[in-house]
Amino acid sequence: MRILVVEDDKDISTLIAFHLKANGFETDTASNGREAIEKLKAGGYSLALLDILIPELSGIEVLKYIRTGSPSPELPVIMASALTEEAEIIASLELGADDYITKPFSPKILVARVKSVIRRSENRGIRGAVKTEKGIYLDPGTRKCTVLDEPLVLTATEFDMLLALIREGGRVLSRMEIIEKIKGNDYPVTERSIDVQIASLRKKLGKMGNAIKTVWGIGYRYAEEEE
Repeated sequence: MRILVVEDDKDISTLIAFHLKANGFETDTASNGREAIEKLKAGGYSLALLDILIPELSGIEVLKYIRTGSPSPELPVIMASALTEEAEIIASLELGADDYITKPFSPKILVARVKSVIRRSENRGIRGAVKTEKGIYLDPGTRKCTVLDEPLVLTATEFDMLLALIREGGRVLSRMEIIEKIKGNDYPVTERSIDVQIASLRKKLGKMGNAIKTVWGIGYRYAEEEE
């Protein structure tokens, strides 16, 4: 598995690459946004780790390219940011980032996050495909999603979140239950990030997004009937 590390600080980039290689990953590096996009065009990556504040084109702009113009729009992406960049973190999640990590971070935690995101993106699931009455189709085996037979590109997190909600058959899932189902109960993520991912998912689903119901004070449920 090859990971693209996009980081303009050479010392940090070298440190990240060292720890990823020590855990069996191949790495490639880019020091600015334009270089990252050129390398992404060639493909062959299992994950991209993007620092938000990089020269020429920001990490957020590179993320936009991945999701809307690259050969691999479903590529798992982890954003790296400073603790003061909350707005940028939220923007990244809204654009389809699968995870984020704040600086300074432990190399061991970074490697664990990388493994977790890749594992989720490659998860083929034990249960089969699902199709709703109004035409949303999800196949865990191929990670394929269609709405009324039209393909819909979802991030790994969005796919797993929608699949979990549909499979519950209308039962309300709390934000923590959603986190546990798609990322494991030891995953350090805020409830705010779940809300951001749900908003992104609804937007991508268009009119079908109304089927994801907010249950105030509790969480979310999937129901195609009007309430």
